[in-house]
Amino acid sequence: MALSTGTRPAGRGRARYSPETREVLRALMEESKLTSFQRRFLMDCLRRGDSLPLQCHPTSSQEQVLAPPASSPPCHQPSKLPAKPHLRPAEVCRAGDAYIREKFRPQARRDLEREKQRLQNILATGKDTVEHQVKQITVHTKEEEMPELDRFEELMNEVQERKEFLAEMEALGQGKKYQRMIFTEISQVCNILGDAGPMQRLEGITHVRIFRAAKQERGGERSLLQA
Repeated sequence: MALSTGTRPAGRGRARYSPETREVLRALMEESKLTSFQRRFLMDCLRRGDSLPLQCHPTSSQEQVLAPPASSPPCHQPSKLPAKPHLRPAEVCRAGDAYIREKFRPQARRDLEREKQRLQNILATGKDTVEHQVKQITVHTKEEEMPELDRFEELMNEVQERKEFLAEMEALGQGKKYQRMIFTEISQVCNILGDAGPMQRLEGITHVRIFRAAKQERGGERSLLQA
């Protein structure tokens, strides 16, 4: 169906809208979900025969002033390189750090012979044996500095330690368990004393015999008590 638009016939100042056109406009306003103010404004235009506006503010008949678009921040443009390279003057070059010499800092001297030996050991065996040898030498020197005990005194100390250990085990009631082992170790000490001097050998053997006699006396006393 052809709709009559808001044309103004000659000799008249206002346009007349047909009822069909008004019904179509009402249906369009319902579908467009216009506000009540917009509907009243459009219906008044239809009754007066005015041309329909292109835009209508939802709450006011004043024309909406469009805000000017926000100006975008100026984009940073990279500085253009000069077309031709230019030389800096000598004063500018000297003002920088290019001509400042670093202070000489002496470093610890390295033993080249030792480094060569170390490299050869690493290539040959895969290990640094020089450091191991140095550690062994330092350990040996410390051991050599310690005063060595007399061999006879050392053996006699071992006998005394075994006597004290056996006495402690007897006090705990476990003397028989360790008695044979202690006697065997003391006999080994007597054999070692055979390599000592005659006076030291006699003193050590006498000391061991006294210890054995004391043990036998203790064993005899225990057998009498048990009987």
